[in-house]
Amino acid sequence: MQNIFLCIDLKTFYASVECVERNLDPFATNLVVADPARGKGTICLAVSPRMKMLGVKNRCRVFEIPPNIKYIMAPPCMKKYMEYSANIYAIYLKYFSKEDIHVYSIDEAFMDATKYLKLYKVSAVELAKNIMQDIFRTYGITATAGIGTNLYLAKIALDITAKHSATNVGFLDEAKYQKELWHHKPLTDFWQIGHGIERRLNKLRIQDMYEVAHAEQKKLYKEFGVNAEYLIDHAWGRESCTIADIKKYKPQARCITNSQVLFEDYSFEKARLVLKEMVELGSLRLIEEHLTTNTVKLYIGYSKDGIPATGGTERTCNNTNVYSELVSAFLRLYDKTTNRNAGIRRIGISFDNVQEDEYVQLNLFQDQEKVEKERKLELVMNKMKNEMGKNKILRGINLEQGATAVMRNTLIGGHKGE
Repeated sequence: MQNIFLCIDLKTFYASVECVERNLDPFATNLVVADPARGKGTICLAVSPRMKMLGVKNRCRVFEIPPNIKYIMAPPCMKKYMEYSANIYAIYLKYFSKEDIHVYSIDEAFMDATKYLKLYKVSAVELAKNIMQDIFRTYGITATAGIGTNLYLAKIALDITAKHSATNVGFLDEAKYQKELWHHKPLTDFWQIGHGIERRLNKLRIQDMYEVAHAEQKKLYKEFGVNAEYLIDHAWGRESCTIADIKKYKPQARCITNSQVLFEDYSFEKARLVLKEMVELGSLRLIEEHLTTNTVKLYIGYSKDGIPATGGTERTCNNTNVYSELVSAFLRLYDKTTNRNAGIRRIGISFDNVQEDEYVQLNLFQDQEKVEKERKLELVMNKMKNEMGKNKILRGINLEQGATAVMRNTLIGGHKGE
């Protein structure tokens, strides 16, 4: 039996939600989702389909919108978008088991429809249309769908073929992919091919997927290393990974990262304060998830392009998730590597070699009673934050001038939650 996968995307999702909330038709309304408080340089998270018809590109900056176009600017509300996304996921569960659904992003999901077509006695196109109509009927959001004989072809059918279909549904198998898209340009329309990869392919005199498929593989491996294997398979329309494989996958190593861009130049001391706040949030997450780390990494970016980023890696004495130990490691790294005379705009931290705390060997030279007391205190703080709100209990540093945690606790994905 041939495998059949669906990839469903919620069209211009954020902008469509804002139009639905205002009882407006997104195909007849000029609307952009952007935070006016961030000025005209801020990026539009989404533009309505009507704006796209007028030539406005998604993810453009506000100042790039032609001045003759009148539009509504809707401040982003991530909590609302997440609620819509969760409700639409509930619609998917009406048709598929959760084991056969892979949520790719807030507005996109894959489904393994192989065994359901016989169950429902419908074709893949009919099943996709039924789901799309259910979404529109229930929430007023227009969806598009790609159908493929593997996950890659379903994604390409969505991104390229469905756009030119009157039904908003596209279908590809390997033969149809090779016939219709081998000579499609630009290459950046294909999943996982960005402008950088396109330039490297062009350097090899490769302009389309046909030429990738028929290129000398030795040259591709020399240029792209092991990633050439995926590039070659995708050029032929092949993909062996399934949703079941994704569900079973467990990474050998794990890390937890956090970064932020500051809205103005921060001095060495002010940025040091923000670093402490970021380490606190990381420590609380480690404790909540019963994880520890023995390696920390720091990245510091500066406001002037001529000054290279600094940072480095430091190994802690033992596996830990306690704030006092982690912040000491980060501050040693920060004080040793950071330029003290340049304005700081970006801070990134990483907890590497993360593992479950139940498998960690105790350190005989550490005061375990003191460590356990601090860990229990932080667990209580975390519980209060989760139940009452992140800003209901704060450290003194969170109230100092230049601190960002109070403001960032109101954000979701770097944008206003509500």
